[in-house]
Amino acid sequence: MAVSPSLDPEHASRAASALNIAGIEHWAGRFDLLSDVNRLRLLLCLHHAPDISVSDLAAAVGMSATATSQALRLLRQQGWVAAAKDGRIVRYRLADDTVHQLLHWIGATHAEPATTG
Repeated sequence: MAVSPSLDPEHASRAASALNIAGIEHWAGRFDLLSDVNRLRLLLCLHHAPDISVSDLAAAVGMSATATSQALRLLRQQGWVAAAKDGRIVRYRLADDTVHQLLHWIGATHAEPATTG
């Protein structure tokens, strides 16, 4: 890769110092996961309605159960979601606090508690 000559080496050096962030590749990978609209929709649904089954989640986002399961597998591998068995049903929820905060930052809300009667 060709490097362009700097017009102001001091300014370029100051700008380059911003790249000294630990784990920059890790963060790029995290943002890559968020760049898929279906995964982002799944995360928003999990945020709003935790402990949801794959079938219900797939219905909510308009995806097949297979595609939903594949996306959830990627999110589980990164530690973003967790699964718990409830009899024969597997229920999913957010497991990463940073992702939770990020979802709030983009406007995600929690569901209102269900009312009885």
